[in-house]
Amino acid sequence: MKDKINKAFLMIKKDGIFATVKKIYKYIKWKYLSRVDFMSYINIYLNYHKYSKIFDNILNGNYDRIIIWRSSFGWNVPLFQRPQHISKNLADNRCLVFYEITTITDDVKNFKKIKDNLYLINFNNIPLRKMFFKKIKLIKKPKYIQFYSTDCTLSLGDLKNYITDGFKIIYEYIDDLSPEIVGTKELPANIKDKYEYMLTDTENIFVIVTADELQKDVVSKRGSKKLAFSCNGVDYEHFKNINDKFEFEDSFINILNSKKPIIGYYGALASWFDYELIKNLAKERPNYNIVLLGIKYDDSFNNSSITEFSNIYFLGPKNYDILPNYASHFDVCTIPFLINDITQATSPLKLFEYMALGKPIVTTAMKECKKYKSVMIAKDKNEFIQLVDKALILNKEHNVSYFNLLNDEALENTWEQKAKIIIDLIEKYE
Repeated sequence: MKDKINKAFLMIKKDGIFATVKKIYKYIKWKYLSRVDFMSYINIYLNYHKYSKIFDNILNGNYDRIIIWRSSFGWNVPLFQRPQHISKNLADNRCLVFYEITTITDDVKNFKKIKDNLYLINFNNIPLRKMFFKKIKLIKKPKYIQFYSTDCTLSLGDLKNYITDGFKIIYEYIDDLSPEIVGTKELPANIKDKYEYMLTDTENIFVIVTADELQKDVVSKRGSKKLAFSCNGVDYEHFKNINDKFEFEDSFINILNSKKPIIGYYGALASWFDYELIKNLAKERPNYNIVLLGIKYDDSFNNSSITEFSNIYFLGPKNYDILPNYASHFDVCTIPFLINDITQATSPLKLFEYMALGKPIVTTAMKECKKYKSVMIAKDKNEFIQLVDKALILNKEHNVSYFNLLNDEALENTWEQKAKIIIDLIEKYE
């Protein structure tokens, strides 16, 4: 409860009291009120045999294992992230995947088929959940619970109960475990408990890490048993499929019409974003337009005074479906993050999407970015400006060898490959 109160105060600081009350209501509606949706319950009870038969048909399908994604990361969020991509590609590789929804983002009363072997499911519907797990227990194929290391919803007791019921655990260690990532003043005990248990249970828990620093942490504390490195990746075709006839809003059209080079970024505007770096770029290069797309993750954006610069434009979040249309107009793509424990343990998903877009990339000196030859790494604010200038020249001259390198490194980091790493790990022990 202390964590939730702290998070509420931080939200008020960032969004104001009215927006916070609205968000808290949505959370309460998803977390608690949706559990007393009696009409959904009645529907399940009245149509028990119908739903039972549907589940039987699904569970009698063609697959090698069952993977259940349990976490408060909805399916229909503006930016499609790792959970959705991994789930889609696991389903393509003979895994039957059930993805837990949140009613904040997903209008799914019971369950919904996304594609073969991939279903959204509402576990707040208690009669449905009971039916589901009763049937799952009878299946003799390998079964897994998969979740993020930053998840606050599953308790350690939940995990132990799943293990008792014959499930193995896929623990996705995807970020440095810090309060800033979770959005609280202190790291919730729930997250710490699961992390510490993961370090001791090498029999039932598989660990997937997304960055070298996270891998070092795991190896130093529990060894390399049942451990695999699978950083973030890209849906290559999605970022190649640009709609040339897409109708932009007036604010973006005005930016395009100015004919100035566009230096772009999309993603979270958070405490690890280097606002001073971008403000310095805007000051030193007034002939560049800087476009920021994404969400205000905390109050850092509002406190940065970044909007005081006339050549910096914040256009809010763009849905994943249309994001490539915007980013395709960037002349240079950037990841201007501060260098700290969080960013040194981060695999920036957007890095690989930038590659697929075929755009020159400039980042700060993050360890996971240094691995790629196509990425220009800036050690300080002056070099950042110099490399943006250089990237614009590369873009203007369309340096063939550089753009081939971008494409090659994108193709080396597709989500298909990242999911296959997970499958290869768990398959060894089945």
